[in-house]
Amino acid sequence: MLIRIGYDIELGVAAPMTLLYLLRVHPSRAADLVAPEALSISPALPVEDYLDAFGNRCARVRVPHGVETVRLRNHALVRDSGLPDPVVPNARQLDPGELPVETLPFLLPSRYCEVDSELLDFAWSSFGAVSPGWARVQAVCDYVHDRIVFDYQAARATRSALDAQREGTGVCRDFAHLALTLCRCLNIPARYTTGYLGDIGVPANPSPMDFSAWFEVFLGGRWYAFDARHNEPRIGRIVIARGRDAGDVPITMAFGDSRIRRFEVLTDEVAKAALAA
Repeated sequence: MLIRIGYDIELGVAAPMTLLYLLRVHPSRAADLVAPEALSISPALPVEDYLDAFGNRCARVRVPHGVETVRLRNHALVRDSGLPDPVVPNARQLDPGELPVETLPFLLPSRYCEVDSELLDFAWSSFGAVSPGWARVQAVCDYVHDRIVFDYQAARATRSALDAQREGTGVCRDFAHLALTLCRCLNIPARYTTGYLGDIGVPANPSPMDFSAWFEVFLGGRWYAFDARHNEPRIGRIVIARGRDAGDVPITMAFGDSRIRRFEVLTDEVAKAALAA
């Protein structure tokens, strides 16, 4: 399967500033690109690419005086297996003493994931009797899926996992934050993931497309994707970045006054007929 991805993002800029962005396909999927991503920036400003502490591809742009808009565009084709997320019911939960040391940061509290809060007791009282491993993570997903009502109008950049638990509303990042926090409370390493997820193999959503957020847990010696918002295996996840929570992986981070003027995201399956044409 080939999946077409891309975006067109335009920021209004009020003064000279620095802009960071995480908008390239994650290195783990780089080999699946049919050709290098066609990322462009208007006006043509110098871009400094770098890898962050989590291995994500990032960039820094210095926006000079006189520039009023910055436009970021990209498109690419990505090869994908076309298979849904794997489901491995016998994947084992490892004791913290058995875990690879690189997974340990994903057991700890982070900016939006308050492991050291009332969620700790709630997690054990609600899910402690569920068999450890895959079944326990799925029970968390089932709970969060039912607990939070998806509402774009309720989006708030400062909402944490505890806020989502109390308010019962949010967007995909809030589903991910609450679910991964509950998993960390249960001693399961969990990390936040952002990327592309189109309506492949499911009914099309009429809402404008956006980047998506889900989470990954470490079970049985590897990471697996879970999605508390959709709560079903999906086809065509293309990772952009991974971190402890959304604070580690902002799509854009402007160090100055800016406003989003355009935000369009594309991800869909390319039909064979279109390729032949």
